[in-house]
Amino acid sequence: MKFLIFGLGYSASYIAQHLQGAGIEVTATVRTSAKAEELGRRGITARVFSSSYVDPLISDDIKSSDAILSSVPPNESGDPVLASFIGSITSDSRPRWIGYLSTIGVYGDHLGNWVDETTPETSEKPRSQLRIAAEQRWLALGAHVFRLSGIYGPGRNQLEKLASGTATRIIKPGQVFNRIHVADIAAVVAASLSRPRAGAIYNVTDNEPAPPQQVVEFAAELCGRTPPPEVAFDDAELSPMARSFYLENCRVRNDLIRTELGVTLAYPSYREGLSALRALGEGPA
Repeated sequence: MKFLIFGLGYSASYIAQHLQGAGIEVTATVRTSAKAEELGRRGITARVFSSSYVDPLISDDIKSSDAILSSVPPNESGDPVLASFIGSITSDSRPRWIGYLSTIGVYGDHLGNWVDETTPETSEKPRSQLRIAAEQRWLALGAHVFRLSGIYGPGRNQLEKLASGTATRIIKPGQVFNRIHVADIAAVVAASLSRPRAGAIYNVTDNEPAPPQQVVEFAAELCGRTPPPEVAFDDAELSPMARSFYLENCRVRNDLIRTELGVTLAYPSYREGLSALRALGEGPA
């Protein structure tokens, strides 16, 4: 099988590794020639796809691939991948499986109540509106849409934030977030490849939505450290984007990936995920 990934970022790189481990040939797009050369040394054919240059071979890659996955977010002009390659994606030799990495942010604020894949997308954030529009365009092509929750994994977790001194314990009563380990994201995408259902939407998230300060406290406990002091949300120094995450609150169900795709999460909550990362040496020495 030949698999093409648009945008080989953090999550997509783990998906690529998972697929390669299963004997699947992976091609990916990146934004710089230096990154493309680095990936070539790791056995991944890489093409440059950026706002300033588009490798002409990408259209041929689409037509020769059995499956494609886009992790490229939309911008003010729409979806960059569809803007450049809609003709190739809808050609007679189109891939049999199409995937799109999205976000649970499309659901908006549900006051901490549960949502699932049938819940309307009500977020009013401008970037979420762009994401909703992109989802609809991909779904119209028969794509499988994966709505990811807060992503963590090696090098990107609360243990590493403790080590760097950037961990914060922000308190906003009633606020919860879902999370997902990158290894579980890869497992869900691979399961969908084996059980395709064009136009499917899946929440790719753990089993336990939890307050953010609880995760920081657990990470500190694993490291034998005192957790950072509590900071009220209103007093916290957050970027506008980080602050916006706290303005929407919901608990996200993941039943469909388990019942339809047969996925058993390796890390059903942050406890298993952080414990495994700590065992690998992540966090303070």
